[in-house]
Amino acid sequence: MPFNSFSFGRLLALWLLLVWSPFVAAQTLSEMGLEEEFLEQLLDDFEQEIDLSELTERLRYYLAHPIDINTASERQLAALLFLSPLQIANILTHREKSGAFLSVLELQAIAGFDVQTVERLLPFIRVSPDGTPRLADLHDGKQQLMLRYGRILERQRGYSIVDTNRSRYLGNADRYMLRYRLNYNDQVRLAINMDKDAGEPFFSERQRAGFDHYGISLQVKGKTWLQDLVVGDYALQVGQGLVFWNGLAFGKGAMITSSARQGVGLRSYTSMNEVDFLRGLAARLMLSKSLYFTPFASWRKLSGGLTETNEGTRISSIAQTGLHRTPNELANRQQIDQYVYGFDLGYSRQRLKLGFVGAHTRYGWPRAISTLLRNSDQFTGQGVTNVGLNYQTTFQNIYVFGEWAYQWQGAWATLHGMIASLNPQFSVFVNYRNYQRQYHAPFSQALGEGTAVSSEKGLYAGVSYRLGRKIEWTSYVDQFWFPWLRYGVNAPSQGIDVLSQFSYIWYKVGRINLRYRYRARQANSDEQMAEHMLADVYREQLRLDFHYKLSSVWEIRSRVEAVFFDKETRSDFGGLVYQDVFWKPRRLPVQGNLRLAFFQTDSYDARLYAFENDVLYANSFPLYYGKGWRSYANIRYRAHRKVDCWLRYRITRYIGVETVGSGLDVSDGPIRSDINVQIRYQW
Repeated sequence: MPFNSFSFGRLLALWLLLVWSPFVAAQTLSEMGLEEEFLEQLLDDFEQEIDLSELTERLRYYLAHPIDINTASERQLAALLFLSPLQIANILTHREKSGAFLSVLELQAIAGFDVQTVERLLPFIRVSPDGTPRLADLHDGKQQLMLRYGRILERQRGYSIVDTNRSRYLGNADRYMLRYRLNYNDQVRLAINMDKDAGEPFFSERQRAGFDHYGISLQVKGKTWLQDLVVGDYALQVGQGLVFWNGLAFGKGAMITSSARQGVGLRSYTSMNEVDFLRGLAARLMLSKSLYFTPFASWRKLSGGLTETNEGTRISSIAQTGLHRTPNELANRQQIDQYVYGFDLGYSRQRLKLGFVGAHTRYGWPRAISTLLRNSDQFTGQGVTNVGLNYQTTFQNIYVFGEWAYQWQGAWATLHGMIASLNPQFSVFVNYRNYQRQYHAPFSQALGEGTAVSSEKGLYAGVSYRLGRKIEWTSYVDQFWFPWLRYGVNAPSQGIDVLSQFSYIWYKVGRINLRYRYRARQANSDEQMAEHMLADVYREQLRLDFHYKLSSVWEIRSRVEAVFFDKETRSDFGGLVYQDVFWKPRRLPVQGNLRLAFFQTDSYDARLYAFENDVLYANSFPLYYGKGWRSYANIRYRAHRKVDCWLRYRITRYIGVETVGSGLDVSDGPIRSDINVQIRYQW
């Protein structure tokens, strides 16, 4: 397959040159390495628009405050993300039958746990000396204030337009973020977020209050019948996500936990994402030892477009970006009322858990009727009611789960699955989903190939094998069908997604991952022939990762990746190679890391994504598209035991272009660079 002058062999050769170095005595992989590993495995399908602060903040908290497995609840263990529901159930059963853990190493004697899983879990857990929780004192209150500034350094077209009749950016290119956190012994949590994106007005235009987004959330945890009370911004994660799931929802990935959602129910909302949350009041009430009840109510102002029809005002669109930079975006800001209320009722007895959730969502105006055939089943009313019944149970080493959901006077969606640990080294999983095309739930996020829980059927199955500390192999196959038209697909279609990943691990030192992914699906033919409306589209992806800790100070991470895209007579190639170096001296208050990457893609269809480190809580999966070099450097400086500073500089030089970006984001020249500066004060 031709792909211009740069071959896959050259990519591999360059990568080998970059990583070659003498291996010296090494110690445990860094905390950042653990965090990156989890994100790469769980978020393989995500792109740069997502906000990862919710997840990274949670992982960093449990690294600093490990969970006591002698007192931890199922919800606390599920918050770690990389434990399967079967493993969690086995921990709780072992504790109930055998008493308190004497050491975390006891986990190796529990079904479903091997040496590798226990080692991955160790930084996040602890065992209390007597199996009882420590009482809080006045010194358990932790507070932190974080300020972040960033901007693209090249001047973009949207900031140069002065004609008030044209679309333009009304604010400057600066990005501001302010976060305040209070955590008192994990019993009282207060989160305040303020955010201003690039191009948004600041104390001007319709933003007289300064920041474009303000968020506040207060969560109080109780010990009796009142388990949780949240005032302000909050999220609900229930069942398998067919009715309600706010925040990050993981898709298919190279971890067995991706086959089943592990909803934690009610929680405060701390993410900087401006769209996917509720605002109001919610509580988790224990009606008995086995029965809980979570009522909730929310009222928000959404951004979106309105249109006038013969029937009156209608909602033409609801914005999902959180951006209010141009006159049109600003005019659409907070134009739509959204009211949500409902409940989550749960029953738990031994290993059986049942849940019943109901929610009603109502907008200030009805949704407009689309003239496109593919949207003929789209929701067009003013209010929608959804109910769902979810279940989960374990029998010996088999975990069974599922959910039925129904849109009142509409359609249904269902998902069922199983995870079985056949022995400590070998596990299998299977998941079946069927979402009717008329089904609509505004807050649904469930496993699937499509972007919405609608018009899809699928069978997802895989295996996970681990041999001692060194070998790990995970593979899955997902066969899916779309029974109705979709964007870019003007007929019912189908496809398949196959992934296989092999890992070799050096104990506490490093790892090599080799991943192959094959995707085949259908899309509109480029040849515009009626008898061949759809064409088969193939995408193959090969990735080789190498992580190694050279010493207590130096660590390297490397990747070479290739993508092959085929559709009819077109064949495109995408290639990426990068080298990361991490430096963390023992006695100096400074640490840093840098990346050098080369990429080349023949088209947008052959694009690639890769995790990038940034200032704290600002990690991302940016797009690599076109041809060029990309580099960034991060520096963290501990100015005081209470004060930390971060600086990141990133630059991309594209080859063979005169401008970078599109629309209002276009800047002259082949270079695009940006900076992030962050200061944190904690006490």
